[in-house]
Amino acid sequence: MINITEAIYKLYPQVLRTSGDVAYDADGNEVAYDKAAVQAYVDAHAYISKRAAEYPPITDYLDGVVKGDQAQIDKYIADCLAVKAKYPKQ
Repeated sequence: MINITEAIYKLYPQVLRTSGDVAYDADGNEVAYDKAAVQAYVDAHAYISKRAAEYPPITDYLDGVVKGDQAQIDKYIADCLAVKAKYPKQ
């Protein structure tokens, strides 16, 4: 899951270091940032970790490919699509 610090680095490339909720540039100057925008970024990317936790193991798909079991492959794909539907991109 993307946390606040990662979101600050993504949204404010001039930030090179953080300490708590304070961000600093290369010269050690404090960088002001929009906390609401940072939280919105975190919230908008929350689906990534939720999906990752619920996707079926890739080995299920590979096993189906190796065995030539199209039903197993189709089930894997359907299970992945169900997770994507449960946690859509925002």
